[in-house]
Amino acid sequence: MAACVDKWPAAYPCRLPDKFYCALPDCTTTDRPVAPAPAASGSSGDYVWDALRAEAQDDADDEPLLRKFYHDLVLSRPSLEFALASLLAAKLCIPGALPQDQLRDLLAGALAAHPEAGRAARADLAAARDRDPACAKLVHCFLYYRGFLALQAHRAAHALWSDNRRAPALLLQSRASEVFGVDIHPGARIGGGILLDHATGVVIGEKAVVGYGVSILHAVTLGGTGKESGGTTAKPIIGKKAEPQRELPGVTMEQRWSD
Repeated sequence: MAACVDKWPAAYPCRLPDKFYCALPDCTTTDRPVAPAPAASGSSGDYVWDALRAEAQDDADDEPLLRKFYHDLVLSRPSLEFALASLLAAKLCIPGALPQDQLRDLLAGALAAHPEAGRAARADLAAARDRDPACAKLVHCFLYYRGFLALQAHRAAHALWSDNRRAPALLLQSRASEVFGVDIHPGARIGGGILLDHATGVVIGEKAVVGYGVSILHAVTLGGTGKESGGTTAKPIIGKKAEPQRELPGVTMEQRWSD
């Protein structure tokens, strides 16, 4: 049920500096992060955010029509987390019922309270740039890839769920499902460096655990069987750097990557 991806590195060699791939802890692991390398002169030290902003500036310079668009969504934002909160709020708000500014504050607060979500988002961006041959720039993934955006909505929802704020977490799940066509329960534990390619029809249940570096295509369901074995309900656990395909009820997948 897993497609071996050993051939990917040869077909699509890494296009990002190693510093993008420092260990990024998330809710599936207790590993401590590797200390980042010293920041280059004139940079913020946030390599992914600096690269994304530089790409946005290049696009804005090349296409005057996009200048305000890029300025409002990327260039005017102080951090990746706040830019994500603003972008998701613009897409998930409900005019007259769920105000954009209040939703932005909810998202920004959740991401600020759980810095592991921001670290995982950076790894997700790097994964798309490295493993998706159609992804030419980080900024394109950030602005346009609904798999990435749905995953970041989940990370915010999971942060709220972890803080026992179940109602707003379920709200984010519902809106992300409606807008992006991706249904991820806020209780699901998902590592960093995830590629949701195309993403349409992806369903991930509450008890699922997805390790870091996993690539998931469209129409994949990761859900429990509902059957109990030994007093516990079977749940899907996807090992790091696997590539699940289609329905995987209650399956534990082995790691299929040769490090």
